Amino acid sequence: MLNLLKRWNGKNTPSIDRKDLKEEIKKGEIPHHVAIIMDGNGRWAKKRALPRIAGHHEGMKVVRKITKLANELGIGALTLYAFSTENWKRPKTEVDYLMKLPQEFLMTYLPELIEENVQVRIIGEKERLPRHTLGAIEQAVKDTENNDGLILNFALNYGSRSEIIQAVQHIAADVKSGKMEEDEIDETTFSSYLMTGALKDPDLLIRTSGEIRLSNFMLWQLAYTEFWFTEVLWPDFNENHMLEALKAYQQRGRRFGGV
Repeated sequence: MLNLLKRWNGKNTPSIDRKDLKEEIKKGEIPHHVAIIMDGNGRWAKKRALPRIAGHHEGMKVVRKITKLANELGIGALTLYAFSTENWKRPKTEVDYLMKLPQEFLMTYLPELIEENVQVRIIGEKERLPRHTLGAIEQAVKDTENNDGLILNFALNYGSRSEIIQAVQHIAADVKSGKMEEDEIDETTFSSYLMTGALKDPDLLIRTSGEIRLSNFMLWQLAYTEFWFTEVLWPDFNENHMLEALKAYQQRGRRFGGV
């Protein structure tokens, strides 16, 4: 078990030049969809006697770096857990700042995302989002809808249990109205009713900050996903850490319940 945790935490990855590691990874299987629980912004700030919002601002810069690397490596989709349905419980000043971050990020980096052929998407319950937050994201979605490169998918005001309940409700309504029969409901059908829709389930989940739990994130979609945990706080997460996670993924044997 200790060795397994070390492997998950990326502690036993040998030191190697980033360029060499990047080229080595390009020769192996690149995950189509990577999901990241970006955790540790507050703790990063606290360690430096800074307000929590300073950690969130620093974490925003990491999103840009990791998005650029994912696009360069040919990853098809990157889903980032930006704000959960439970995060509303945080102090109002912090929540208000978090709701401004998408607008700040997109105002700064959207031209770059467009130039790099990145397509922006969002999953989550949009109704509760402030108008300025939703407006910035919807504009980015519109401006990048014709791009066919990396899908940058923000999970914002997202909770997996709520997502699953809503999917069940929509399926029940469609069965009741005669749009579909009960025997048509299978895993593929159910997946299509989730917020991720036709997006392929994640191949790799990364969580930073040393926490080893899913925190109500993509519970259905992560059924056969490979997990990689690291104690590194999100603002300190860099390209080398991402490459370590991808290298660990390539060393896994994915059997999907088989032998």
